[in-house]
Amino acid sequence: MQNILSALTKAFGLIISLDREVFSIVLLSFSISLTAVFFSSLISLPLSLLLALKKFPGNRFIVNTINSLMAVPAVAIGLVIYLLISRRGPLGVLELLYTPWAMIIAQAVLAIPIITSLSHQTLKRVGSMVKETAVSLGASRWQMVVTVVKEAKSSLMVAFIMGFARVIGETGMTMMVGGNIKGATRVMTTAIALETMKGDFELAVALGIVLLIVAFLVNIILQATQGAGR
Repeated sequence: MQNILSALTKAFGLIISLDREVFSIVLLSFSISLTAVFFSSLISLPLSLLLALKKFPGNRFIVNTINSLMAVPAVAIGLVIYLLISRRGPLGVLELLYTPWAMIIAQAVLAIPIITSLSHQTLKRVGSMVKETAVSLGASRWQMVVTVVKEAKSSLMVAFIMGFARVIGETGMTMMVGGNIKGATRVMTTAIALETMKGDFELAVALGIVLLIVAFLVNIILQATQGAGR
C-alpha cells in the first residue's frame, strides 16, 4: 500500500511540475492520433457521403464490408501495416517502420471504418430528409451535399471524436509499427506498458492519469456535441 501511495504522489508531482518527458510523450500522442484522424477523415467523409447519397450496384456490399472491418482486431491491422512497410515489404523502400508516420498510417487505417460507418449512418438519415427538399428548391447536387453536411455536422463531429478516442488508446498495434523509441515514437499507451514492465511505476502512473483525464474530457466533449445536435 505504501508503494502505491508513493507512486501516486510522485506521479502527481511529475504532472504538476510539467515533467519534460511526460509532456513530450503526451504531446506526441496527441499529434500522432489527431493527424491520423485528420487523414482518415479525408477518406471517410467523401466515402460516407457517396454511400449515403448515391445508389449504385455494390453499395450495400461496401457498407457491410466497412461495418465488418470495425470488428477487425487492431493488432491484425498492425501486422498488415508492418508487413507492408518492413524492410522486405513492398513499401520498405520508404523506410517508414518505427517512425511516427508508421503509427499515423496504422491508426488512420484503424479509424477509417469507425468514422465511415458512423458518418454514413448520420448522412443517410439526414440525407433522406434534406435531399428531396433541396432538389425541390432547385439546389444543385453540390449545394445539396453541402446542406446535408451542415445539417449533420454535430453527428459527424461525434464520429471524428469516436475515431480519436479509439486510436489514442491503442497499444499493441502502435508498438508493432512504432517500436516505442524514446523521444521518437513513444506515446502514452506504449510508455505505460514499457515503464510498468521496467518497474518505473511513477512515470507509468503519471501517464495513466493523463490518459484517464483525456478519456474523461473526450467523453464530456462527446456528450456536449451529441447534446448540441439534438
